[in-house]
Amino acid sequence: MSSSPDAHIWEEEPRGGYPDLGMLALPGRERLMQWSRGAAPAPPLSRLTGAIYTRFGDGTASAEMPASGWLLNSAGVIGGGTLAILADIAFGCSIETKLPPATPYTTAELSLTFLRPAHSGRTLSAGGQAIHVGRSVALSEAFLLEEDTERLIAHGTSRCAVLPPLDPPPEYSSEPPAIAPDPGRESDPYRRPWPRGAILSQEVWDRFSGKEVLERQLRGELPPPPIHYLTGIRPVRVEDGAVTVVLPATKWLTSPARTIQGGVLAMVADTAMTMAVQTTVPAGTAAAGLDLKVNYLRPALPDGGDLTARGSIVHAGGKLVITRAEIDNADGKRVALATGSSMYLPDRPAALGELELAAGADESQ
Repeated sequence: MSSSPDAHIWEEEPRGGYPDLGMLALPGRERLMQWSRGAAPAPPLSRLTGAIYTRFGDGTASAEMPASGWLLNSAGVIGGGTLAILADIAFGCSIETKLPPATPYTTAELSLTFLRPAHSGRTLSAGGQAIHVGRSVALSEAFLLEEDTERLIAHGTSRCAVLPPLDPPPEYSSEPPAIAPDPGRESDPYRRPWPRGAILSQEVWDRFSGKEVLERQLRGELPPPPIHYLTGIRPVRVEDGAVTVVLPATKWLTSPARTIQGGVLAMVADTAMTMAVQTTVPAGTAAAGLDLKVNYLRPALPDGGDLTARGSIVHAGGKLVITRAEIDNADGKRVALATGSSMYLPDRPAALGELELAAGADESQ
């Protein structure tokens, strides 16, 4: 696999698979145990990004994801919304450990507060804790850390809808077929060399405004970020204070539920909102996301069509910016709504360095 910017991984045949539907007959904790024993393959999103749950307990679950260069934006930072891919695993699995047999669930709301920028070259981990699991609603929280430094980079909460038990429950074989090892795992996308030339130099950010950078990327004069080559996400319309972003709804982005993962939708919304802020940033000024909240309206299916997110600025003050985004599927039906806030950082490098976002947020009030 070439690391050149001509490599569009999302156009490749997806890897990975899904658990046997009969596993839904089991209690949630037993489902996770069977998966850990090799009774189900890693889902496509895990094969794409390396994000996967690592352990679980009674109402707890942990997940990790390598902070590969493929996840970087044009400034060389992992966008806050991209962290939701990891967080959503910890949220969901911690709740799943408390669910009775044949009981499905789905993410209804996800919120993240960002404390520090996430950079490549490290392993990110998320520890999830179920706060409440009722008959129709479940709540969880998660802490996201850089595993090697143990620094907290984000905190979040999630609300899941617990659906009625399946009646009749699916049939489950006590001896599900073993999943044969896949010799191709070593060449999974996140393990490959990433396009380092897709990170824009500080000289570019000092020379052009944020809107000019986006417009030059649209015209092909500047390269899109590494995460574009991984997922296909890209802006298609740039205006003052508003950007429209599309993401091909491929099977690469699916969770074990066979739908586009909720964290991926959060990434799309956050990308659109972050780019909307970027259109108002003058040359030599950085911007950083502070928080993100997503409400999910309906499942997004891997139909191959484009998911479209329009991000726009609701309010822009001297330092603080409030944004919103709507995501529609290829049929024009709304699948999610999001809000977020960011801050302007004059004279900061685009890559942000070791900035503590929480401290900056306090200063912006």
